[in-house]
Amino acid sequence: MDWDDYRSPSWDELIAADGKPRPVARRVVEYLSGLSQREIGERQRAADVIARLMGITFTVYSDGKNVDRTLPFDLIPRIIPRKEWQRTEAGLKQRMRALNLFIGDIYGKQRIVKDKVFPAMLLKESVNFRKQCVGVGPPLGVWAHICGSDLVRDGDGTLYALEDNLRIPSGVSYMLENRMVAKRVFPEIFETSSILPVDEYPSQLYDTLAALSPRPGDVPVIALLTPGVFNSAYFEHAYLAQAMGIELVEGTDLFVADDDCTYMRTVYGPRRVDVIYRRVDDMFIDPEAFHPDSVLGVRGLIRSWRAGKVALANAPGAGVADDKVVFAYVPKMIKYYLGEEAILPNVPSFLCHDAKDRKHVLANLDKLVVKPANESGGYGMLIGPRASKKEREKFRALIEKNPRNYMAQPTLSLSTAPIVTEEGPSARHIDLRPFILSREDTYVTTGGLTRVAMVKNSLVVNSSQGGGAKDTWVVDDVELDEGEVA
Repeated sequence: MDWDDYRSPSWDELIAADGKPRPVARRVVEYLSGLSQREIGERQRAADVIARLMGITFTVYSDGKNVDRTLPFDLIPRIIPRKEWQRTEAGLKQRMRALNLFIGDIYGKQRIVKDKVFPAMLLKESVNFRKQCVGVGPPLGVWAHICGSDLVRDGDGTLYALEDNLRIPSGVSYMLENRMVAKRVFPEIFETSSILPVDEYPSQLYDTLAALSPRPGDVPVIALLTPGVFNSAYFEHAYLAQAMGIELVEGTDLFVADDDCTYMRTVYGPRRVDVIYRRVDDMFIDPEAFHPDSVLGVRGLIRSWRAGKVALANAPGAGVADDKVVFAYVPKMIKYYLGEEAILPNVPSFLCHDAKDRKHVLANLDKLVVKPANESGGYGMLIGPRASKKEREKFRALIEKNPRNYMAQPTLSLSTAPIVTEEGPSARHIDLRPFILSREDTYVTTGGLTRVAMVKNSLVVNSSQGGGAKDTWVVDDVELDEGEVA
């Protein structure tokens, strides 16, 4: 593989501005340089075949066909030095402590609102606030047990928090499968390098869920509640259930009895369920409490949860903090609840409900990325520099009609990493989604899912928009020669 013509429009994770590999990536770049373009192509095709055989799929909705496709996998890894990762991990743990305290406060005494640190208006107009959750005290005081936080690096090398996904974060199975594929394609690198493992996540997730059981001392009965095979992330639901050795169920497999306990229908008769890892949205999880026409959930499940007879992860209502406008207040939450400064900086944000910020956004639509508060998957946003005048005017009207629902951020020069192409390595923009498990302690995956915008110069990395993925290697500092920095 020839790197002579490799150029990046931004900060590159593997190749520095002078064209030389970063110290942490030198071994991999040298190894790839020793392979011909034909050999690289063969290994990429082998990786594609392995991914297809493993059934690593995701539904792409953006093309209107709504069909399952193999998630594109690029074999060149993203590499992070361990020392940098340790700071990132500390920042993620800090965010989750503050966010869980915020959610508990919002459904309790609302001190942060009374002290005017968080605007009452934002809470009043939150579409994810669930009155059914007021007064509930979930086990360990944790509401968001599983979080996927999106991180991006700007052109100056700064790593920012872009958003926190606290409702039903997805993608961790792709992180685990990507590592399996990489090990098969590059066995010789894994034998000789200090690449930190990621395969303990299923056991860590199981321990997190088991700790929530309302019947401590007994082996808990845990189930993963899926909307079914037509859900875009069904592969992940089935993968995680199998990896943890728990039941994969749909709403019709469960029922809540007169004793408020939740039971699973089995060929041997009803079996009580202690913990449910739910991958169904709040509004469809219980037709008795939320959407009355839902056929995906379980009637009475919220009643069972409020009675303390079953644990739900993530807890209903956790989405009150999964709001791109609320995201802007996380540094203030950290200061308010923990008395600390944020370790990981937020991407600067302009909140359209604020008159001054709104004026700035409307005057700079051609320079900003505008996002609705509660969309996900890259849907419903405006990338100003690449939008048409008609698209920008459409967003102007949307913002003026409902300013609370919109926020804007600068168009960052997202960092890049090389992908394999027929012409050689080519830079593509990337982000990173680590996964955080909250319980008595907090666990963070080693690295996370690196998502790749497979289209050149595109900034949209979401799988649902046709993005791909890379394996993420956190490399022990012994990979660096003495005196070097990453």
